[in-house]
Amino acid sequence: MKKWLLPTIALLLVLLAGYVAAGPWLAIRGISEAIEQRDAARLARHVDFPALRINLKAQLDDQLVRRAGSDMQSSLFGVMALGVAGRLTGAAVDVMVTPAGISALLQGHGVWKRATGDTADGDTWGPPAPARPLQGARGRYESLSRFTATRPLDDGGSVVYVLSRQGLHWRLTDITLPLDAPQ
Repeated sequence: MKKWLLPTIALLLVLLAGYVAAGPWLAIRGISEAIEQRDAARLARHVDFPALRINLKAQLDDQLVRRAGSDMQSSLFGVMALGVAGRLTGAAVDVMVTPAGISALLQGHGVWKRATGDTADGDTWGPPAPARPLQGARGRYESLSRFTATRPLDDGGSVVYVLSRQGLHWRLTDITLPLDAPQ
């Protein structure tokens, strides 16, 4: 009996390590399938919405301040305007980066695809072509608990999807948007 115990434990550890290592690709596949099927509940299993909201708000606030410039930041009116704009972008992120918000975006995407004739089978009444935000993304580990999937865009920029390991599971925690720096 002891002869099988050590090899069995070693095999289980190797299988567990393989599962954790394949986790980001499994999460990306789960996200892609949930988006294609327009299943917000299934998407919520692969996305850490609170962390994603915080990270997107920080990016948008930073971009807002950078684009405003030092003249806007130094005047009282500019500071008040930046505060209002920051609250508005924060509220928009709070509403849209939720399972219900993503579901609404996906429904709108489907209507837009049908209206423009971009359907899966070319028929106007056919199902809309599915959204595939992670198609063509290149993945890489940045650490044992951080994985990035970079998707190049047509304009030369790229979107970086950041997945973080939470226990044995990987979840989307950040999306680095291709925001331009002010000229």
